[in-house]
Amino acid sequence: MPGRLSDSVQLTPSHRTILLLAWAGWVFDFYDLLVYSWLVGDVSRALGLTPDEGRLVMAISLGATAVGGAIFGWLADRYGRKAALSWTILAYSTGAALCGLSFSLESLIVFRCLTGIGVGGEWAVGHALIAETFPRRRRGHFGALMQTGAPVGVGLAAIVGGLVAPAIGWRATFLASGVSAVLVAVIRRKMPESDIWLERRRLDMAAGGSLSVARGRPFFRLFAPDLRRVTASAFALTLFNMSAYWIAFSWMPGFLERRHGVDLNRSVALMLTIVIGELVGYGFFGLISDRIGRKPAFTLFATVFALGLGVVTLAWDAVGSEPLLLHAALAVTGIGTGTWSSFGPFFSELFPTGIRTFGVSTVYNLARGVQFAAPLLADAERPGTIAIGAGFSLLAAGFVWTLPETRGRDITAAEE
Repeated sequence: MPGRLSDSVQLTPSHRTILLLAWAGWVFDFYDLLVYSWLVGDVSRALGLTPDEGRLVMAISLGATAVGGAIFGWLADRYGRKAALSWTILAYSTGAALCGLSFSLESLIVFRCLTGIGVGGEWAVGHALIAETFPRRRRGHFGALMQTGAPVGVGLAAIVGGLVAPAIGWRATFLASGVSAVLVAVIRRKMPESDIWLERRRLDMAAGGSLSVARGRPFFRLFAPDLRRVTASAFALTLFNMSAYWIAFSWMPGFLERRHGVDLNRSVALMLTIVIGELVGYGFFGLISDRIGRKPAFTLFATVFALGLGVVTLAWDAVGSEPLLLHAALAVTGIGTGTWSSFGPFFSELFPTGIRTFGVSTVYNLARGVQFAAPLLADAERPGTIAIGAGFSLLAAGFVWTLPETRGRDITAAEE
């Protein structure tokens, strides 16, 4: 189809609009998921929750992302990327705001579940849209730029949760988080639809729906003979990488504060050092993966993450009293999280258009849903827990080689 956005040599205003809005949606997606980890102490005291109940709420919200991923992935493949992106943002914004009205453990769980469901859908919809509209030889780079929304969301959660919330209270903080719903109006007015998805829909309608073999049974399509190995390997890779990340970051504030007596202001500064490293890692990963391939770039960055994490935890006695060394180790850890720039472009190149968003979203969010165990395993008093996270990262570094290399793949060439 001539004239597609993905065939453009130069970026157009439509490209910039898509990237900006998908990025902003991912910023607030990650912020709304993580800000709870900064507020859990105040929330627990106000609602009379035990530490285990506080962690359980975080675990359940992670589990809810798996449900949201499947639902919104299917909706995006059937009704379009633009509409589904709006719906996901509306869901997590509403859930976050309602958390500010929580009056019991049960109400908090319901509202965090709604947040998790919305969070589960946004990532894959945004990445599918970018993969289908940006030049394929630079897909990794622009997918990585969207992915930088995650560390920005982490930083925003640290600033708001660590510095703003103590002044305005946890309820006002959650209520203010609902402002991200404003993005929905902008998306509906400004964002173009994926022309590859529109082309696919036109062909499907002309064929009387016969091309949409996944309609109504997308799970079966994911495990058809030509895709089941890819689906299983992509899930395992995401699971290993997520286990490393969530085991590390669900305990990080407590590790700094309770085990090593780091005060709140310094804890925020240390977390922002990780964020700076993440921004560097995410950006460079995209450039490197477009040059040397998705798999070698992933192995390199996953190994860096494991090394940085090992130094911060197991070698704390050597670096904890040396600010320069500590910040350097945290920055290296952040750079290693650049692996997350891989999944959007990589997985979008693995699945066909008819189930692209469903496949990407289901694989990613089922793996994230399994992470309900990570907050329960996390123990700020035991640095050995973090060594497990480093081990998962090294496992992912090797496992990525079970998948095919997809750098520069024409994602319209092989359809159902």
